[in-house]
Amino acid sequence: MVRLFASFLALACLMPLAASAHGPTRQKVVETVEINAPADKVWEVVGNFQDMSWHPAFVKTEGTGGNDVGATRTLTLENGGQIFEKLTKYNAEGKMLAYEITEVDVKVVPVTNYSASITVTPEGDKSKVEWKSAFYRGYVNNDPPPELSDEAAVNAITGVFQSGLAALKKKLEGG
Repeated sequence: MVRLFASFLALACLMPLAASAHGPTRQKVVETVEINAPADKVWEVVGNFQDMSWHPAFVKTEGTGGNDVGATRTLTLENGGQIFEKLTKYNAEGKMLAYEITEVDVKVVPVTNYSASITVTPEGDKSKVEWKSAFYRGYVNNDPPPELSDEAAVNAITGVFQSGLAALKKKLEGG
């Protein structure tokens, strides 16, 4: 009985250490924009997985596979950094696509295990575009450096989404 109690006490003392050693938590970003254009017109631009020329962060998009699930694309940033992505879902009728990053240097985008989707929804003669993602920070262990923290990851993805959606709105509304 004493031995059982001692084992229980030792385990109870280690519990706080185990709780603080769990590593990062999955982060999420969701951004939306209303565009004064019909959903079909918006989908013509957003629904082409091989072309992200509408996004100001990317100077070049290359890919293979069109809009078929499993298609890949490489996004190149102005500084030469590259992001490699794979299409995981594509529903033209529902105006939704989903993709994941298959490879990226955390110095380019401070995230790991990133997946996202873009959905275009008609709202009368306008459209709502929702871009959402889930990911882990760039540093998967405890005590990340500031540039690879949860906050850095969320800020980076939020910035990418907001600038992309603003540019998409401008392009489609002719502004």
